[in-house]
Amino acid sequence: MNLKTVVFLAGLSQGWSLSVTVFGGSGFCGSRVCKILVEKGATVSSISKSGTAPKWCHNEEWTKQVDWKSADLLSSSDEALDAVVGAPEAVVSCVGAIGTDPSILLKGNGDANKAAFASAMRGGKLQRAAYVSVSSEVDACKENWLPEFFKSYFEGKIVAETAAIDSVGGDTSKVCFVKPTFIYGGDSFGINPPRVNFEYGAGVEELLFLPPFKIAADLTPGLIKVALRPPVCVDSVAAACVKAALDDSGADLPTLDGTEAINTYSGQPKSTGLTDALTWSKEKLTEFYGWAKVEVPKAIDTVQQKIEETKK
Repeated sequence: MNLKTVVFLAGLSQGWSLSVTVFGGSGFCGSRVCKILVEKGATVSSISKSGTAPKWCHNEEWTKQVDWKSADLLSSSDEALDAVVGAPEAVVSCVGAIGTDPSILLKGNGDANKAAFASAMRGGKLQRAAYVSVSSEVDACKENWLPEFFKSYFEGKIVAETAAIDSVGGDTSKVCFVKPTFIYGGDSFGINPPRVNFEYGAGVEELLFLPPFKIAADLTPGLIKVALRPPVCVDSVAAACVKAALDDSGADLPTLDGTEAINTYSGQPKSTGLTDALTWSKEKLTEFYGWAKVEVPKAIDTVQQKIEETKK
């Protein structure tokens, strides 16, 4: 996480002791939601299969202020799940699944979220809900650009969005849907799920926000369009979810479709990953040039001395 992101997170309006449950709180995005909620003063519970803090943060002080709970959203009975979920005032769901099995995609994205939101609703105190869904431009690719099994993924997302709305009495003004294309962040790369680290992703984000790429994305179809859209930092996604969960202004909560909308709402600073990389490269080249001016002549002199010695 760079300095600008740290400043941005610190600048979010302070929360209060609102009870917020994060479904999928041990995951890539959910754990960042938990972190920001703690920093804003909320009372935070995380519900996931593992019921533990993830490796990237397990030694950090803020994790001690999260109630890490374990539950299987697909196999738990209503009674058992309700006992774990309790009566939160706001919920954030980062629950999702990827893969090639249609059944897993439908259950992991749809049924699991349906159970989560239904349990939160039965608690009787739910005021607001936020859900990390998927960009409409990605959804538009399901007919002609993606394998047949992917349709179950999008069907699951629809089930989840419907469940989120139902959980707050059908009032869409109390639900925030955060819809990214591709989320990057953290310190490592991954294949399943696909992931790139902060430095790499920030560079790509800045690059794809340049006018030529924006114009090309607007003009191209399907997955080409999606590939040309800038990815979004996990910190921005998490901050958007937190802002919605803590928003007691009474204003309608938004649907944030795509990186620009997510960043604008969360207040994420403009990505400078590409600029930072170029600056770093320039500095390293300058250092190398300075080193070479001194060391290369020395090396040449040493070789020449060796050659002269062999002639004697």
